[in-house]
Amino acid sequence: MASFTHNHSHPNYHPPNYKKSRFGEILNPLRRLVDRIQVKNYHFAHLICRTIPCCCPFERNVRLFGRTFHVPALCKLNPLYDEFVGLRFRALSYLSDECAEDVTKYIC
Repeated sequence: MASFTHNHSHPNYHPPNYKKSRFGEILNPLRRLVDRIQVKNYHFAHLICRTIPCCCPFERNVRLFGRTFHVPALCKLNPLYDEFVGLRFRALSYLSDECAEDVTKYIC
């Protein structure tokens, strides 16, 4: 079997996410703020778990004029989606580990 060697460079090649948008750069301080929130209070953890849903509440089927249209989950369009999911996970972890509470009521 022959092996191929790559002997030239690609000076203008960059990974897909190479250029960040200015909008993303503007949100970085807010992302860091959400990531730094520590869950150290029982009531605060419950508030987070009740406030941040476990699945996207916008995904649904809509019936209009006799036809059914599917509205896809739009939560991934939220630029802070990953940070909020991480915060919810930290709250669930706090409740289950530190408080030894059953968190199945917060899981879809």
